This record gives sequence, structure tokens and C-alpha cells, in this order.
Amino acid sequence: MKKVAKMLNMTDMQVYEVATFYTMFNRTPIGKHHVQVCTTTPCMLRGGYDVLAACKKNLGIEVGETTKDGLFTLSEVECLGACVNAPMMQINDDYYEDLTGETTEKVLDTLRSGGKPKVGPQSGLRKASDGPMGKTTLFEEPPGPGFGNQQF
Repeated sequence: MKKVAKMLNMTDMQVYEVATFYTMFNRTPIGKHHVQVCTTTPCMLRGGYDVLAACKKNLGIEVGETTKDGLFTLSEVECLGACVNAPMMQINDDYYEDLTGETTEKVLDTLRSGGKPKVGPQSGLRKASDGPMGKTTLFEEPPGPGFGNQQF
């Protein structure tokens, strides 16, 4: 951090302020799979803490720790922007949504065995961010800007 501060002609504290505020900046080495579980309100209300508990149990670590084999690091994070599919977790660049304790463990087990789990909703009830009832709006291309404006 001190080297970065010197390169940017900033104080050490200014660099530390940024590095400790944003969750994407890691100040210590992390595992191959960075498991970030959202526990902000929508995820919390839909089982985010159950997902976090499943991660702790399955990985045998607490938040902020890395497994002894260096495969997984567990973090509890603020909103990851997929509230419609809560609860969810991000592992590296991939989102896993509509999780339960069971589906969370399945994702982790697949990664542990070297596989690639299916990204996105894990419930099988939706595609992308469609509601559980399927697509309900925008069945056709919407009209362009200014559509329906009165001409004077």
C-alpha cells in the first residue's frame, strides 16, 4: 500500500481508505474461489444467512478465512445487485442465485471437485431474472423515444 501511495503521490491513509472501503480490493491473498455471500436486506429476508451458514459448514471456515488447501475464501458482502433472485452469492465473476443451503453446498462441492457449476438461478424455476411465473412484461419490442407524444 505504501508503494502505491508513493506512486500516486498520495498519503498512505488515502490509499488505505479506498482499499478498505471497496470489497473488490483484497489486502491479503485469497483462495482460488472467492465466495462472497450477500446478506443485505433482500438476501437476508430470503435466506442469505442460511446460505452463509451452509458455506461455513461446507468449507469448514469462518468469514474472512481461507481453506487450508487454498481453494476457497469466504466473505460476507453488501448488495451485489441481484436482489430479484435473492438469496445469492458471487464466486469470482459468477453469480449463483435463488439459493438454499442444499444448492449452495452443491455449487461448492462442484467447484471443489474441479467442475463448473451452472451459473445463475439454482431453483430451476426461472431463467435470468424472470419471476417464478415466467415473463410477464415486454412481450414485444417497445416503441422508441417520444412514442405517443402529441404533435402541436
